[in-house]
Amino acid sequence: MSIGIINSAISGLAAFQRSLDVTSNNIANVNTEGYSRQRVELQTRPEQYSGNGYMGSGVNVATIKRSYDEFINNQVRASSTAFHDVDNFYRLSSRIDNLLADQSTGLSSAMKTFFNSVNDVANDPTSLPARQVMLSEGDAIAKHFNSLSARFEEIRQQVNNNLETSVQEVNAFAKSIANLNQQITDAIGKSQGLQLPNALMDQRDLLLAKMAEKMDIAVVPQPNGSFSVFAGQGQPLILGNHASSLSLQAALDDPSRRMLMMNGEDISHTLTGGQIYGSIRFRDGMLDPAQQQMGLMASGLAEEFNAVYRNGYDMQGQNGQNFFELGTPTAQVRVTAGDTALKVTAVYLPPDPLDLSITNPTQNWGASYRVTVTGIDTYQLTNLSTNQAVDLSSFGELTDTAAANGFSINIDGTQTQGDTFIISPHFNMAGSIKLNQNIASPKQIAAAAAPGLAGDNSIALQLAGLESKNLMMGGKSSLSQIYGQIVATVGSQTRTAMVGRSAQEVLFNQATAAREDLAGVNLDEEAANLIKFQNAYQAAARAVSVASNLFDTLIGIVR
Repeated sequence: MSIGIINSAISGLAAFQRSLDVTSNNIANVNTEGYSRQRVELQTRPEQYSGNGYMGSGVNVATIKRSYDEFINNQVRASSTAFHDVDNFYRLSSRIDNLLADQSTGLSSAMKTFFNSVNDVANDPTSLPARQVMLSEGDAIAKHFNSLSARFEEIRQQVNNNLETSVQEVNAFAKSIANLNQQITDAIGKSQGLQLPNALMDQRDLLLAKMAEKMDIAVVPQPNGSFSVFAGQGQPLILGNHASSLSLQAALDDPSRRMLMMNGEDISHTLTGGQIYGSIRFRDGMLDPAQQQMGLMASGLAEEFNAVYRNGYDMQGQNGQNFFELGTPTAQVRVTAGDTALKVTAVYLPPDPLDLSITNPTQNWGASYRVTVTGIDTYQLTNLSTNQAVDLSSFGELTDTAAANGFSINIDGTQTQGDTFIISPHFNMAGSIKLNQNIASPKQIAAAAAPGLAGDNSIALQLAGLESKNLMMGGKSSLSQIYGQIVATVGSQTRTAMVGRSAQEVLFNQATAAREDLAGVNLDEEAANLIKFQNAYQAAARAVSVASNLFDTLIGIVR
């Protein structure tokens, strides 16, 4: 009898000792990121038959199990992916929104000040101080465009840096997860599938959560305990102990654009969430269009102002030259079929009216375009903003020129069918506009309509009228209206992102709280468990003592 008591009590001592060990480990890891609370699962030992019935024989430790729910973990990852996408987009878009809306950095006040100075010359064309102010403000508005362009490029560089960092982190996560897959399958095999390596599985879940911040992933558990991870629309990122690598590669038709590559495939637009997707979405949906439109404004101001200014005469009787200067846009080229080297020059044309579609002669150049060689001397022009495409055929004496209603591309070299390249006619115009340095004196301001008319303000009046004249969008919008549309579009997208960010943050916090309720360590609960298991251990020890006394009594009787 005493032997049975001792065996049961000793098994209890071992079980409660293990329970105290696990409770102590929970308390020690209360602040460990990714740690899941563990608990000891006990099971009764097989009963022993005696003449009076079946008698219990104690307790065994069945397993040490972590608090885990795959559904909740999937919810945390999915909500994290959605939140970090819109959060990254919002933070980046806020920079442009603040840049354009700020009176000190935006164009509204600078444009108004410039045209006020032109009005002052129109009001008093003989005033040298007024002319000097016009020169100064002309230089200032050009430098304002330059400054905005430089800030856009800074933001673009930040996006590229963010992408580089995120890709490196994802690759590191993927490699570590693949290694953990191997360690986990080995550990499960060592226990013949009966026990799970909780700490290793926590580490893997934590890395998956961090990866989900960067990009959307699908996690598929495997029978051997490993996880397969798929990116985007099902591209395998991790299979067992093998991890694929992500990389950034210059787009074949636009070297300035970075594509997200995996196993030789561009997966940039297969993503639907995460910081990487937020950066790509911001770049393609806000930064590029805003920079194009800003360049359109700069080239529109320069071309229209110059067109009027060239008809004027200065105080010395000299015919007007260009007031503003612009750089020459060139197309970025990367052959995508064959090995032919092409040199492409995009011929600059006034911003409006411009015909980029045969069916719509008033379409403007506020976008980028892809030109694809479709055959011998035939091309297809695609607006990357609208995805509308028109076929162009070469004609005239230049056999390697594609042209349609004012759109002209000169191509030197032999083209191969399937070759493509990108044309962004206004992309860098805001950065290249400047005051004509040949206008060194206020007397050289061409304000008169004819030579020898020092007090004539005809040209100056026309120049001042450009402020409100509908120059853009086929004569539908003025410069200030175009800028207002840019600011409104950026502001609207930013506000939408802010609202979306708040909503996704709530969902993310709810999912995180659900996981914390399930797997987080509650110190009050663990403290209560310590007392419970301590009392149980002491009771088991008392049972051992009682059994020992009984045994001693029995031995004494025999003696």
